[in-house]
Amino acid sequence: QVHVVESGGGLVQPGGSLRLSCRSSGIIFTRYHMGWYRQAPGKQRELVAFITSSGNTNYADSVKGRFTISRDNAKNTVDLQMNSLNPEDTAVYYCKAALRLEAYWGQGTQVTVSS
Repeated sequence: QVHVVESGGGLVQPGGSLRLSCRSSGIIFTRYHMGWYRQAPGKQRELVAFITSSGNTNYADSVKGRFTISRDNAKNTVDLQMNSLNPEDTAVYYCKAALRLEAYWGQGTQVTVSS
């Protein structure tokens, strides 16, 4: 069975940093595109960062220059390094593994940016 599990969320002060990690199992990880999404209360889920199976990356304009997505194929993990966090980054962050028409979502991890 497929499992996608996020970790690393928590409470951080504005301007602080946080690193999220997502581990996948039950898939041939190297074949999958990986994405980080987030959803704030009352808002739709939005794409934050995306990394393809070949390592190409894409970021939402709101996080460009502050967040970095990376993958470690040896560990079946994808990370999201978040710097210069602001309250608008507060949301539940979800990891997604996608291959063609297949998609697997993690359970989400809460990130709260507040003083």
